[in-house]
Amino acid sequence: MAPMADEDRAAADTAAPTRTTARRPAAEAAPGPGVGGRQRLLLIVGLVIAALNLRPAITSLGPLMKEVRDDLGMSGTLAGLLTSVPTLCFAVFGLAAPRLARRWGPAAVVCAGMVAITAGLAVRPYAGGTAGFLVLSALALAGIAVSNILMPVIVKRWFPDRVGPTTGIYSMAMSAGTSLAAAATVPMTDALGGSWRLGLGIWALLGAAAALVWLAVARSRTARTTNAADKPATPGAGTAPAGTAVRITRSPTAWALAVFFGLQATGAYITMGWMPQIFRDAGVSASTAGVLLATTMLMGVPLSFVLPRLAARLPHQGVLVLVLAAFGLTGYTGLWLAPAAGAWAWALLLGVSNCAFPLALTMIGMRARSGAGVVRLSAFAQSTGYLLSIPGPLLVGALYERTGGWDLPIALMAALMVPQAVAGVLAGRDRTVEDETGAAAPTA
Repeated sequence: MAPMADEDRAAADTAAPTRTTARRPAAEAAPGPGVGGRQRLLLIVGLVIAALNLRPAITSLGPLMKEVRDDLGMSGTLAGLLTSVPTLCFAVFGLAAPRLARRWGPAAVVCAGMVAITAGLAVRPYAGGTAGFLVLSALALAGIAVSNILMPVIVKRWFPDRVGPTTGIYSMAMSAGTSLAAAATVPMTDALGGSWRLGLGIWALLGAAAALVWLAVARSRTARTTNAADKPATPGAGTAPAGTAVRITRSPTAWALAVFFGLQATGAYITMGWMPQIFRDAGVSASTAGVLLATTMLMGVPLSFVLPRLAARLPHQGVLVLVLAAFGLTGYTGLWLAPAAGAWAWALLLGVSNCAFPLALTMIGMRARSGAGVVRLSAFAQSTGYLLSIPGPLLVGALYERTGGWDLPIALMAALMVPQAVAGVLAGRDRTVEDETGAAAPTA
């Protein structure tokens, strides 16, 4: 399964420097902040356990969606709304994260995010109705949204000399948490007596453990030092004038990236929310459907390392966009023709296609020359993209309820791959938003 301007900037700056700048990010060349060995260990543990919590609230629900709908009397349209809530929360709550971090410090806000995740996951199964379930899901997702953004900020603050390896560690942990929740929720539910409420609520224990670790981090001397560093500097002679700022909305590349990001997010959240149900309706068992979703999510682990490095070596990333789109179209075609017979093949193909996400992050880092430009581009592409992705899962749920089958929803998913590919090819051209907007590169 984040949502997430600073998260994407960290990933992009680490994995995909632009062809117009030095190959190694400046942050990696900077000296470290003096974090001691014991503090570094605490921070690494905190990053890993927080990352493990960033997707289970979403991927644990898919394998049990049928039971949740039946018990709460949830319509297909409302279930589609539930699968759209993550993108809405990532777009809305993620915008507040930088301001909260400046006020309270990033470690304290991540700790609060873990508390929100814990409370939302623990209470939502017992909310007593659809409205309560949605509200408490939003609480957990708000915690995920702010943590998504601030964890990479912490990496850059406390591990400036090891941005790449540290980002890789938490990215792998996030993928592991995504896959673990998808694969283990049904077996754990069965082991707990078959109650979907216990099966979903058990993931709150992981959030509670993370909250305790981040409480220790937030109270550490390192966190207090970082809080001071996060305070905005007073404008002075060395500050770039406002006129040099990149006017993102005037950039065709920025708009192409926003559409590409939004459509890939649409496909990813439709997959996370509905793919287990598609397999179950085709006769696949609930536990196997969960493992199939986990397989799809696991494909992102190795490819998230390969794609950024490959993209950075290409003058135009459009060829990668087209290859991923071809995998997606093949997977959706198979899912439409023989969902059960070729289930494992379709899960793998769609897992490869969903790796448009790390490619989108990479292109965000390559389409701006300066750090300030990357921040603005990332914020615009992601906030706009996540807003664009909200209707997709809703529409899939409504079509499923109206038609009683998956032919039309799957056809819609496949059709969305076409504009995604077009937008990705346009976004992959070798140019920067500064060139398109005529902005001077802001000073650091």
